[in-house]
Amino acid sequence: MSVPRPAAVIVLAAGEGTRMKSRTPKVLHELCGRALVDHMLGAARGLEPERLIVVIGHAREQVEAHLAGSAPDARTVVQSRQNGTGHAVRTVLEAVGTINGTVLVTYGDTPLLRAETLSALVERHAEDGNAVTVLTAVVPDPTGYGRIIRDTTGAVLEIVEEKDATPEQRAVTEMNSGVYAFDGLLLADAVKRVGAANAQGEEYLTDVLSILREDGHRVGAHVAADYVEVEGVNDRVQLAFARQVLNDRILKAHMRAGVTIVDPSSTLVDAGVVIGPDAVILPGTQLLGATSVGGGARIGPATTLTDTVVGEDAVVRNAVCEGAEIGAEASVGPFAYLRPGTRLGRKGKIGTYVETKNAAIGDGSKVPHLTYVGDATIGTGSNIGAACVFVNYDGVDKHHTVVGDHVRIGSDNMLVAPVRVGDGAYTAAGSVITNDVPPGAMAVARGRQRNIEGWVTRRRAGTSSAEAARLALAAQEEVDQE
Repeated sequence: MSVPRPAAVIVLAAGEGTRMKSRTPKVLHELCGRALVDHMLGAARGLEPERLIVVIGHAREQVEAHLAGSAPDARTVVQSRQNGTGHAVRTVLEAVGTINGTVLVTYGDTPLLRAETLSALVERHAEDGNAVTVLTAVVPDPTGYGRIIRDTTGAVLEIVEEKDATPEQRAVTEMNSGVYAFDGLLLADAVKRVGAANAQGEEYLTDVLSILREDGHRVGAHVAADYVEVEGVNDRVQLAFARQVLNDRILKAHMRAGVTIVDPSSTLVDAGVVIGPDAVILPGTQLLGATSVGGGARIGPATTLTDTVVGEDAVVRNAVCEGAEIGAEASVGPFAYLRPGTRLGRKGKIGTYVETKNAAIGDGSKVPHLTYVGDATIGTGSNIGAACVFVNYDGVDKHHTVVGDHVRIGSDNMLVAPVRVGDGAYTAAGSVITNDVPPGAMAVARGRQRNIEGWVTRRRAGTSSAEAARLALAAQEEVDQE
């Protein structure tokens, strides 16, 4: 049978997350390029629910602002006081009204849950005709979790919290994930009857299961294939573990799609990264944000690309690139820093100890060594000599430099913006270019050299330099006398 489309998915994201010990709300902590809550919302969207609802509370302004940008399709409902999961769901139903159909309830801090697992839960719920179906998992160590207690037919009798469990119940290894598929009409009635007569004085959603069962309705369960999926993130240790699991998933998906990842243990790839087939990712590489790597490209080792586009068959080695565009068959590095606004053309080169920012470098142009290029446009087929600086800042404003096609900029040049070097022009080594250079001209902008004979032996007498000079001069005098 086809999986029914849920009437709603409710994501609970109102908690403070005190164990994170952070100014950032727990559900906004980043994991593989996305906030924890965004991973959950992505999985929920895989079910194509009619409504997507997020319950917010702690730091509501921050969470609401984030969701406005990342999840405009989600409605937020404020739980003004965090009084338990049952209270959170009741708050939703009071805000939006009774929801007719399957209502899935999950959490904003379970980023490893897959859409496939949620879909299987909804399918089991529909097949069995349950009033509620709980997602469970069999875990190696159930300590701290609520236990699933079943009858001899396999139906769920109750969920027993560990502190309330008997020794026999504590031996059960099937745990409650806290994720449920409900019949929406039955949920609306039962959640109103949840009390707060417990040690925490809170309304627990688990009590809805007992209420429905006492009303004669069927309570079922679906066991997740991988217990790791249902583990939440409550502290930094669990956040690191989730990152490891999710990164491993991402890498495997890329490798199965034709990408070579030489050392997965030292490679980090965010969830939104695109990598083409036959690309090779070398050890120590991080591909972050909205980075895209073309087929056949070779990235790394020790390279970090953030929101960067790399063309097909390009090579990027030992580099840091942020918001850059690297053309097909281009070469970057080693030890280069490409800052936002850098655009390197096809077969272009940015070499060792080169930094660029807001720079468009044309097809086939090269910036090979020890150079800063900022606020500049370089045409096609040009070469920038070693140790050059595009002097773009006057202390108040930034200014632009234009270098034309097939230009040769000599080593150790200062190009003081605003300035333009015309097509086919040359500049001499050691020049400070402050005026425009016409096409085809040679610009020489340096002082005439003057040698002061004997200065070292007179002014630095007794030093090793003076002794070396004395010996060299004596040797030269002997040669001259022969």
